[in-house]
Amino acid sequence: MEQLLNILQGIRSDVDFEKEESLIDGNVLDSFDIVTIVGGMEDAFGIEISASDIIPENFNTVKAMMELVEKYTNAQ
Repeated sequence: MEQLLNILQGIRSDVDFEKEESLIDGNVLDSFDIVTIVGGMEDAFGIEISASDIIPENFNTVKAMMELVEKYTNAQ
């Protein structure tokens, strides 16, 4: 989780990712942020996220993003 938080803080240091529950629904993150986050997650965790998983539900909270990372790391 700490590694993911570091990625997120590197992209948007103005957001409290641990407390925010509506990153997408609340328009905190935009599409460019998501693309950057996906790239960071793929590089940091050695995974390749499918386009079908790049949906708002998977990026609305840090918990959802961590679950996405775990899905791919457990599949390896």
